[in-house]
Amino acid sequence: MKLTDLFLAELEQEAAATRRTLERVPDGHYDWKPHEKSMTLGYLAELVARLPSWPVFMINKDELDLVTYGKQPELRTSRELVEALDQGVAEAREAIANTTDEHLMKPWRLLVGGKVVSEQPRYLSLRHAVFNHLAHHRGQLTVYLRLNDAPVPSIYGPSADEGNF
Repeated sequence: MKLTDLFLAELEQEAAATRRTLERVPDGHYDWKPHEKSMTLGYLAELVARLPSWPVFMINKDELDLVTYGKQPELRTSRELVEALDQGVAEAREAIANTTDEHLMKPWRLLVGGKVVSEQPRYLSLRHAVFNHLAHHRGQLTVYLRLNDAPVPSIYGPSADEGNF
C-alpha cells in the first residue's frame, strides 16, 4: 500500500470526526477561554478547522514560515468553520492524491521568523504536524465544548452526549 493511500484514508476519517466537532461549536463564544493562559474558543476552533488543509503547502512547498504565513479571516460561526474545513479537506485530498511516495520522502521545513523549528521528511510532517496535531487540538476543543454545555461528539469511541454508552 502506498503512503498516499494511507494518508487519504486517514484524512477522510479525521475530517468526519472534525466536522462533527465543529458543527457543535456554539456561535457567539469566539472570545471565551477557560483560563487566562488558554487560547480563545474561536482561535482554537479555527485552528482545528484549518489544520486539515496543511497537506497542501506541505506537499507543494518546501517550507512554511508561520510569521509570514499571513492572517486569515476569522471564522465566527460553526457554519463558517465547517465550510473552511470542507474546502481545506477537498484541497488536501487533491494534493495528496496528486503526489507520490517518493515526494513524501523529501524534506519539509517549518520556520518561525526565518528560524527552522522542524525539518523532516514530508510524510513525518504530515503525520506529526497535521494528523497528530489535529487530534490534540480537537481533543482540547471537545473540552471547551463540555465547559460551554455543548454536546461532545463521538470521535474514537462513545460519547456520553450521544447516548452510545
